Amino acid sequence: MRGILTAVVGMVVASASFAQQDPQLTQYMFDRLSVNPAVAGTNGQLCVTGFFRQQWSGFEGAPKTGLLNAQMPIAKISSGVGLSVYFDELGQQKSNFARLSYSFHRKIGPGTFGVGLSAGLLAHSLGSNWIARDNPADDAAIPGNGQSDSKFDLGAGLYYTSPTFYIGISSTHLTEPELKDVSIKGVRHYWVQAGYDWAIGGDKKYVLQPSTLIKSDGTSTQVDLTATFLYNNQVWLGVSYRTEDAIAPLIGYQIATGKDKTSMFKIGYSYDVTTSRLKNYSSGSHEIMLNYCMLLVKKPDLQIYKNVRFL
Repeated sequence: MRGILTAVVGMVVASASFAQQDPQLTQYMFDRLSVNPAVAGTNGQLCVTGFFRQQWSGFEGAPKTGLLNAQMPIAKISSGVGLSVYFDELGQQKSNFARLSYSFHRKIGPGTFGVGLSAGLLAHSLGSNWIARDNPADDAAIPGNGQSDSKFDLGAGLYYTSPTFYIGISSTHLTEPELKDVSIKGVRHYWVQAGYDWAIGGDKKYVLQPSTLIKSDGTSTQVDLTATFLYNNQVWLGVSYRTEDAIAPLIGYQIATGKDKTSMFKIGYSYDVTTSRLKNYSSGSHEIMLNYCMLLVKKPDLQIYKNVRFL
């Protein structure tokens, strides 16, 4: 299996990869920031979210992905800031990015509208321990002693969120950075994300949460469709479908914390059942999500007056 996977990686690299170059996550509804900078701070909370994904279990050298998001609002200037750090390993290829995001906010109706811009560094490296049917040294696109390269990267987006609904549109890799030393070109990606919370029968104890994520590089498009059921604002169960790739059950738990119960801790797990031809070699993909958000409450402006009539 290792030989099969390494050969696949070799073909991808040799053709100056135009494949998916951003995190692929089944629990995408908890990661709106990394692909859309306009999300930063729009929920009015300080949030930290982490993901770890082991894809295609059963392959040696199969993809491993990690993502860390942090965001917070800056109420004084009607804005928000965020940070996304990502790593991905696939055989001999390692990918990393770090993005700083800024979002300018405006209140519209019951929700918040954000316009965002992100800037950061995109990096790729290739190892030297290749195993393939043909000698990698015969392919000029595969460095014999390993190689790495990095480039500046930009992204932009629009986002609207309300207590029961969100929708966003964004683009990553606007500069289409070309990493010549590793024969990889960053391709502009386009994203549409949306979700809705429907209290069944008006009872917030039973909430259905449909959502979608559409991603495209201009030549191919992939769609994620998900429905989760949140019970009593604590436990959720759901299922997600990714076109031509996987079906995934999801489960999670959340609990309000803090003195005033204004903070929230969430943990989620998903398992991808592969539906593509890789199902003959892989036992599926595992993904874990951790999230913590706390409400930033402004301290009251206390004013002290002195009067000679009182001590």
